[in-house]
Amino acid sequence: MTQPQPALFVPHGAPTFALRPGAAGAAIADLARTLPPARAIVIVSAHWDTAVPTVGCADRLETLHDFHGFPAALYELRYPATGCREAAEQVVAAIRAATLPVEWETARGLDHGAWVPLRLMFPEADVPVIPLSVQSHAGPEQAWLLGKALAPLAEQGFLVIASGNVTHNLRDYQLAARDGGRVPAYVRQFPDWLADRLQAGDTAALLDYRRQAPGAVAAHPSEEHLLPLFLALGAGGDAAKVERIHAGFDDYVIAMDAYSFDQRKETPHAHPAQVSRSRPR
Repeated sequence: MTQPQPALFVPHGAPTFALRPGAAGAAIADLARTLPPARAIVIVSAHWDTAVPTVGCADRLETLHDFHGFPAALYELRYPATGCREAAEQVVAAIRAATLPVEWETARGLDHGAWVPLRLMFPEADVPVIPLSVQSHAGPEQAWLLGKALAPLAEQGFLVIASGNVTHNLRDYQLAARDGGRVPAYVRQFPDWLADRLQAGDTAALLDYRRQAPGAVAAHPSEEHLLPLFLALGAGGDAAKVERIHAGFDDYVIAMDAYSFDQRKETPHAHPAQVSRSRPR
């Protein structure tokens, strides 16, 4: 029997997160061990950006090494995920039922925003994986509505995992690395504002974050790495319990916060957010 699932927002950081997962990797791996068996995983990565929501339905999902200039060991890593056409059809049906456009992709593999956290959380690769794209041009409300379309699937045992980062400014990373590791103020301020508004259930403020949140535009010069958070928020359902699973940052400017949005009546995990501050190695 399938059991209800929460919706999750997890970080994927730099590709080297796969080699050095640190406290954030331990936190999301611990979280995965508390979950009931899933019917399938719907994985949403900030690195698959399309004009309309697109669902991957490949039988076997290639591990995409969509990055350059990193240690050779990264290019040797594989995540042997399999898809499931029937589960993908259910995802498409849920999106259509919400009157949102949706398309198929028959050959899409898993970019590092997808396979890196999945490899840490489900190392056996024994759960079918259904990739779903983001639409950076459409903004946070569209991502939230897309998540809401997926919320009924949680009751059917689908685990929605949305992967991005709470702050993501690569230009500031380069500046910080050159200036001896000075952490910009927004790296602390913006994640704490998000956490406060999420705990308060203030969806209106969250969707208007670019005007209301401190350092919002600096934290996200473009929105694709934050949109998965809004999708997870919507997928968690209207009465979801919000839990900040991990808080911290890597590489000076990349916030690695993780969240659970759980609409189940009883939650099997209740551990405080872990906080880390780490630099690139």
